[in-house]
Amino acid sequence: MKILKTIFTLLLVSIFTISCSSDDGTDGINGVDGKQGPTGTANVIYSAWLTAPTAAAEIVDGTSGMSTTINAPELTDDILSKGTVLVYVSFGSGTFSLPYTSTAGGFVNTITAVSSLKKIKLFRFRHDQAATVNLPTSLSWRYILIPGGVAAATSKTAKTDYSKMSYEEVCVHFNIQQ
Repeated sequence: MKILKTIFTLLLVSIFTISCSSDDGTDGINGVDGKQGPTGTANVIYSAWLTAPTAAAEIVDGTSGMSTTINAPELTDDILSKGTVLVYVSFGSGTFSLPYTSTAGGFVNTITAVSSLKKIKLFRFRHDQAATVNLPTSLSWRYILIPGGVAAATSKTAKTDYSKMSYEEVCVHFNIQQ
């Protein structure tokens, strides 16, 4: 009986030694969650601050305005159909997301962005359609491209609307240097 007890004890010790190691963590049920790591940029693409070419008068969808185009070589059909394109303008009083409405030139006007494959058209129009307000080359532009991920219908969490976040919030969220 003593031999049987010794063999049984050795067997139990062997089983525990083989099945457990110092590399094993907690089982995930009773363990403590680790602290949240910093948000990364994942597949997010962002440009440097850009200067756009001189704007020219143009009619877009029946609206007269001034337009210019910046190149966005990373802007693909996949991002256009499934992702998010954010465009920002920066000048003396701050950084603003497009569309941006102001009273520059004494008239209410809006600067908007129209995205297409590898390009982003910047378009400024007056709300009263009486004339146009220039789109000066002194403005700085930046785009942020967020590729699509899981379709909203299959996602367990609501899709984040980055267009409702400020430029600073987007940069913090994706760890982008401002």
